[in-house]
Amino acid sequence: MPSRSAASPGVLADESAAGHTALLIIDMISCWDFPDAEKLLVRAARIARPIAALKARCRKAGVPVIYANDNRGRWRSDFRALVDQALAQGGAGAAIANALNPDADDYFLLKPKQSAFFGTPLELLLQHLDADRLILTGVASDQCVLVTASEAGMRDLSVVVPRDCVASQSARRNDIVLRQLKEFLKLPITSGARIRLADPRSPRQKP
Repeated sequence: MPSRSAASPGVLADESAAGHTALLIIDMISCWDFPDAEKLLVRAARIARPIAALKARCRKAGVPVIYANDNRGRWRSDFRALVDQALAQGGAGAAIANALNPDADDYFLLKPKQSAFFGTPLELLLQHLDADRLILTGVASDQCVLVTASEAGMRDLSVVVPRDCVASQSARRNDIVLRQLKEFLKLPITSGARIRLADPRSPRQKP
């Protein structure tokens, strides 16, 4: 997580999230060296630009950006090192990492399982940011995004999923999970460009 000189000791974030909203980017920074990664990589490459555009809007609006990445059992993992490795690999993986290269004041966490909440400080970070609305983006929609959305609901957080900012190994699988998110979890599913972001001066904003 970023270190801010103005932050008080023991405080994870020294300012509130605009519109009480945070953007979560899941597993997009990767070396794509896991089984069947090539299938997911093709579709992840297609959503990198929409996520980057949404991230730019969020930063302009004062909405904090949080990267959540699988540590794949490597408990000494370092996120900055992962970014450097992703950029150095070349090809589509490097293009994704370049498009979504974290800014100095973005937050990041490494997760041991599919959920961005399990075994991570995400819930505590959101409390410090005063954020109770999550915009979920990234891969895979039928695994990490789905599980994270479900756990966010258990914590009474509002969740919105931009359909053009999530992907799975096939269009069919992605369509199925988007229907599940909409019909069973009652989440708003829209495009990234249509997600409303509050003015930093306004108190709250609906999805």
